[in-house]
Amino acid sequence: MSIRILLIDDHPVVRAGLRALLDAESDLEVVGEADHGTPAIGIARKLRPNVVLTDLLLPDLDGIAVTQTIRAELPETQVVILTSVNEEDAAVVRAIRAGAIGYVLKSSDTGTLVQTIRSAAEGKAHLSPRAAARLMQEMRSPKNEAALTGREQEVLRQVAIGRTNKEIARRLCIAETTVKSHVRGILEKLGVESRTQAALQALRCQLVSPDELQAA
Repeated sequence: MSIRILLIDDHPVVRAGLRALLDAESDLEVVGEADHGTPAIGIARKLRPNVVLTDLLLPDLDGIAVTQTIRAELPETQVVILTSVNEEDAAVVRAIRAGAIGYVLKSSDTGTLVQTIRSAAEGKAHLSPRAAARLMQEMRSPKNEAALTGREQEVLRQVAIGRTNKEIARRLCIAETTVKSHVRGILEKLGVESRTQAALQALRCQLVSPDELQAA
């Protein structure tokens, strides 16, 4: 089954290039395009893509607002930021905090972009060590003081090192629906909106090492 992608960029040449590149992959399918943030949200509501690939800089709403709205309304749709700004830029940090699962620099190679989209569709975060360090500096402590159970800590560690719900279920010998329930509870207890943010909290709590997060 193909990964369905919505492209958002205000440059027609960029969108055409991305469509050609992604459609050349047998498991990827571009199902829609938009050049502004507001119509992009409407298209996402209609098409419900697996992954939205959006620029940060758009003529109306920015990529951060688009990310926040799509993640709030379509929790099954993951958002990847495609940007030319430095990975330590405050806008990238805000996009991750808004719910983006990862980002790709426009200077990256084709393989990195394709793999990031595939990982996003599986719920795997994509962060560089520098971006993770910047986010760690800015993230607040969990707003909810309720402690994670032992099982929730195990699940969070698996999430942080980049495993999908299916992989976690297999590794911990529990049902995938149980994993989903644990993940929802973990996000609520940590007061975060995405698996990426949860992974950073796992790093903060020393459930994973920086090397493990980087490897994910």
